[in-house]
Order: sequence, then structure tokens, then C-alpha cells
Amino acid sequence: MKEENTPEKIIKNVHETRVRFNECDPLGIVWHGHYIVYFEDGRESFGKEHGISYLDVQRNGFATPIVKTTTEHFLPLKYGETVRIETTFVNTPTAKMIFRYELFNEENKLVCSGETTQVFIDLEGNLQLYNPDFFQDWKDRMEI
Repeated sequence: MKEENTPEKIIKNVHETRVRFNECDPLGIVWHGHYIVYFEDGRESFGKEHGISYLDVQRNGFATPIVKTTTEHFLPLKYGETVRIETTFVNTPTAKMIFRYELFNEENKLVCSGETTQVFIDLEGNLQLYNPDFFQDWKDRMEI
């Protein structure tokens, strides 16, 4: 058990992608709805790096639909820029996965931040109130 003043272990992934033409409005600025796609890119990269991908979840008989998304926009991204997506896992004792995102432009300026919350459902669509065994095993391996 962790001591009260012990900081939580930070599990993070950094992923870069280039802003594509189809993500932009006629002015060459990324349309706000595409930032959610960048969050998805970050989650997929996180899952591959840390062994908790969507395929891992599915192989264990579960899905993780998103039930909450928040997004704050600070600066625009433009066509052709490289965006750095930093995805951080937020540990919680409840049966859910929470990720925080920070998106940076090529000048290392924060352009967007956000968070998603996913819950576990079995393949029949039943909400899981406790961490599935495979997820708790993953958390134990990650020492969180």
C-alpha cells in the first residue's frame, strides 16, 4: 500500500503525427473535432507501448467505450505541422480508464489539453463495476 505522501507513478506516452489536409478547414486550421482524433492516436500509441491496447482489452472479452470527453483549445494547429501528443494514464481505483492529453505544436507551445474517461463493458454490453482481472493484473505490473 502506498504511503499518503508518496506521489503516484506517472505512466505516459509521447506520440507525434503530422496534421493532414483533410483535418483542416479552408484556412488550413485544424477543425476542432479532429482534436478528439489526436486523443485517439495518443491512446492507441499509449496502449501499444504499455501493453493495454484495444486488442488486449477485446481479447479479454471487454470493450471500453468513452463516457466523458473534455477539451480545451489554446492555439490553432495548421496544415503540415507536426503535433506532439502526450498521453498520461490517470490511476483510479474504480473500473475505468482515464487519460489526460496535452498537444504541443512544433514550437513546443501547448495548443490543446483534454481528458477522456472510458468504462469497461463485457461483450454483452454489461457495465463492469469492478476492475476486470486482466486490467488489475496490468495495473499490478505497472506498479500503480
